[in-house]
Amino acid sequence: MKKTKEYKDKLRSSGIRATKQRLMISKILFNRKDTFHFTIEDLNKLIEKSIDQKVSLATIYNTVHAFKKMGYLKEISIEGNKTYYDTNTSNHHHFFDEDSEKLTDISNQKVFVKGMPKPPSNKFIKSVEVLFRVASNNHNQK
Repeated sequence: MKKTKEYKDKLRSSGIRATKQRLMISKILFNRKDTFHFTIEDLNKLIEKSIDQKVSLATIYNTVHAFKKMGYLKEISIEGNKTYYDTNTSNHHHFFDEDSEKLTDISNQKVFVKGMPKPPSNKFIKSVEVLFRVASNNHNQK
């Protein structure tokens, strides 16, 4: 029951009502030991497997975007047309496997960026996130 209150609090702080469907989305996203990388399509399939009831894509999009806006999820864009979300919101990096289309976390301490550029006037570098694209040796190079 404690987790349900936590999910309701996340939903309310994100500015959306804690409906049964949104609570299910929260449970799928945040009731796990490991980081969860997903696309909206992945999440939709997982929801369909988890419950007998259909959840509209609009509800899924709105819930995910509200969580992202509040900092509960991180957005990672791949090639501009493929967007992943990450439940690990700390500063860290990723491998993107082009064969399986999966993201894997890389600890922030394992990547060193040398020669950082000076940010524009009145701006500061908030974070640096590196995406390493990997593929098998027999994968056709684009």
